[in-house]
Amino acid sequence: MLMAASLALTACGEGADDASVYQQRIEKAVAQAKQDAQTDEERRLDNALYEIGSLFDGYLGIAIVDVERGRTVHFGGNQLFPQQSVSKLWVTLAALEQVDAGKLSLDEPVLVGYSDLTLFHQPIRNIVLARGAYTGDFGDLMRRAITASDNTANDRLLRRIGGPEAVRKTIVRNRLGAIRFGPGERAMQSAIAGLEWRQDYALERRFYEVRDKVPDEVRATAFNSYVAKPVDGATPIAIAGALARLARGELLEPATTRIFLDLLRDVKSGPNRLKGGVPPGWTIGHKTGTGQEYDSPSRAGAAEQAGFNDVGLLTAPDGARYAVAVMIGRTAVPVPERMDMMHRVVAAVARYHSDAKGEPLPDPIASENGLSNAP
Repeated sequence: MLMAASLALTACGEGADDASVYQQRIEKAVAQAKQDAQTDEERRLDNALYEIGSLFDGYLGIAIVDVERGRTVHFGGNQLFPQQSVSKLWVTLAALEQVDAGKLSLDEPVLVGYSDLTLFHQPIRNIVLARGAYTGDFGDLMRRAITASDNTANDRLLRRIGGPEAVRKTIVRNRLGAIRFGPGERAMQSAIAGLEWRQDYALERRFYEVRDKVPDEVRATAFNSYVAKPVDGATPIAIAGALARLARGELLEPATTRIFLDLLRDVKSGPNRLKGGVPPGWTIGHKTGTGQEYDSPSRAGAAEQAGFNDVGLLTAPDGARYAVAVMIGRTAVPVPERMDMMHRVVAAVARYHSDAKGEPLPDPIASENGLSNAP
């Protein structure tokens, strides 16, 4: 207020026109300050996220976006975290953009063979090995990539739309913010393990066997480098913001927006991450991401994991929507504790919604450890 008064007095000495312009600037600044100021429910959500994040033993980022209001609350949400399979979102976004532009049909036939296989989670590999090849269409590959987090399905779709550079252009064109896209599953996962990709790594447990023989100092350097500067890094704020824009229909045409949101609601992976804490009457569409573990002989305790994420859209019974991104860049805490943390984030969002709407809270969900997820 003192600054505004000072500006107004200065303006009065420079003529009526100048004073009017200055007054408009003051009013605009005051309005922006009011908009930027947190509401009571936002402060409570901010405090809840701070408590959740501070108590968690690991590199953690959380971002919540109130979709309709466009307001963001976060804990460490402006730092880069490994995305892992969360990055499949941007492949599907780029592909559906091409559908909107008439450059891709989801009915277009595709064949997936041995040379297309990747590593880690790829259920489609069983079809390839049993039949010699998978035959289907790109719509089915997209469904497998999102709902089953199939790495090979995603990689084949990625190549069809123009590779990593096409996805990066989509991210930049839509001004999605701090979201990187890596070189593809095979190259990235090999580099994290201190290896260079060979196609025979796609079969059985060959990749694991070779990775186990990598010298500890090589693995440690590669693992630490990835966490410090993830080639697929993104900030929780950027991801939650992108999901909010998707929900508002700002990124795709109505038909392709519905396709994308339906896929997220049908995701099968991570049933006890964010989804495990969803209160009765609420729904979620989400996408998980899970990175490699590294158990260093020189480090006591459990293996560390680089990337354990879940991001999505929570919908309240009244239709209010919240974009949520919870990203663990590095941790060694047991998986049940990570899930409990995610459940508490969901409970904090439900509390925020209750505070904002003046409605009673839904009953807290009991975690798999028998703990309450009440904020």
